[in-house]
Amino acid sequence: MTTRVLVPSGVLGLGFDEAALTRGVAMQPDIICIDGGSTDSGPFYLGTGTSKYSRAASKSEWRRLMQARAQAGVPLVIGSCGTCGTDSTVDWMLQITRELAQELGQSLKIATLYSSQPPEQISNALNHDHVHPLEPAPDISAETIGTCSNIVALAGAEQVRAALETGADIVLAGRTTDTATVSALPLMRGEHPGGAWHGAKIGECGALCSTNPTSGVIMVDFDGEGFEVQPLADDARCTPHSVSAHMLYENSDPFILYEPGGHLDVTAAAYTALDERRVRVTGSEWVPSNRYTVKLEGARIAGYQTTILAVLRDAGYVARAREWADRLHAFLQTEIQIRMDLAPADYDLKFRLIGVDSALGALETKNAAPAEVGVLGIVTATCAEQAEEIGKLINPFVLHYPLTSDEELPTFAFPYSPAQSERGPLYEFCLNHVLELDDPMDGFRLSVHEIGHG
Repeated sequence: MTTRVLVPSGVLGLGFDEAALTRGVAMQPDIICIDGGSTDSGPFYLGTGTSKYSRAASKSEWRRLMQARAQAGVPLVIGSCGTCGTDSTVDWMLQITRELAQELGQSLKIATLYSSQPPEQISNALNHDHVHPLEPAPDISAETIGTCSNIVALAGAEQVRAALETGADIVLAGRTTDTATVSALPLMRGEHPGGAWHGAKIGECGALCSTNPTSGVIMVDFDGEGFEVQPLADDARCTPHSVSAHMLYENSDPFILYEPGGHLDVTAAAYTALDERRVRVTGSEWVPSNRYTVKLEGARIAGYQTTILAVLRDAGYVARAREWADRLHAFLQTEIQIRMDLAPADYDLKFRLIGVDSALGALETKNAAPAEVGVLGIVTATCAEQAEEIGKLINPFVLHYPLTSDEELPTFAFPYSPAQSERGPLYEFCLNHVLELDDPMDGFRLSVHEIGHG
């Protein structure tokens, strides 16, 4: 038996090749799977329970996938709805799906899989030694957990399987591992477990495992010994190199991948080119663990930020931008202490010099002088009012502060007015732990919705 999984893209909202998707539907897949998010863009989205991607783009692409699902007559599954996979973003995708069902005249059974974790339940699990740290992990307590605005557990194949077993046409899953949606049906149908997990890892980002990563659409065929993968865009190919290299993507070990319930070992995997476009993989091994754990992600407010941006254009200031910024920073610390009675430990002020070293800081090795330097001041404080007040205090000095004490006041350029922007709350990740479960569905909730517009 073979299980054919169509993956339209690495994530909903990033786009895909329309002709390739049409070709994929014509190949009669058994399921269509796509990811909805990740932690790549930082903790803000988990902290706020909102999506990184625009609603318009998500709805447009989801419309096309709902049409493809109807044409193929197979389940459509999305994991990590709305970037962060909180209950709020699952409901956000449910609302989009309801709107589209009405617009398209579709009658659907929709399963929603919720991954959000109440802080009190995680605190209770911590007290009973059911929460275990990963490396590296911060020290946590019930107080830490209580400060989280959102906590999610990453569902695995077992929870997605439970959603598919409802007979749902569409599964909207909260936070899942990247591989969970793709591996669920092959495992459910008894395909080779090592091949199922390995193929899911290769397929989770769509055509990123091919020579044309932006084309999106791939097909993965799973069987009793391994899997085959092929891109569906005209100008894309899978090679043994492009496929094997994907084990390094977002993974610290190119041979081991940890998932709920065990780990994948690809040490003995063999990659064989079947032709110019397709690669077959065998020899991967799934190693079950003695306990079933799911990874936890949590985010909390770490402060409030204000930013200010100025542009240095004078050649003398451009050449000595770091010296000027360091001098300004020391001066402002004194001013803030005098005028606001705040010690440096009470807030954080940084200047990033765009065009000099804003990305790498002290690690920067290129010394070519830029034509101009953007000076980005970032203020972080314990409350929004304090951050805004510091931003207003430093504003005139960022605009006029001299490089030396014996020159006239300079005037720099502000690209917009007001020069400062209130960024609001700053979020941080605060959990790198796993939650031990007696049953895979503990901590997850499943609901089924019948929508009739046909």
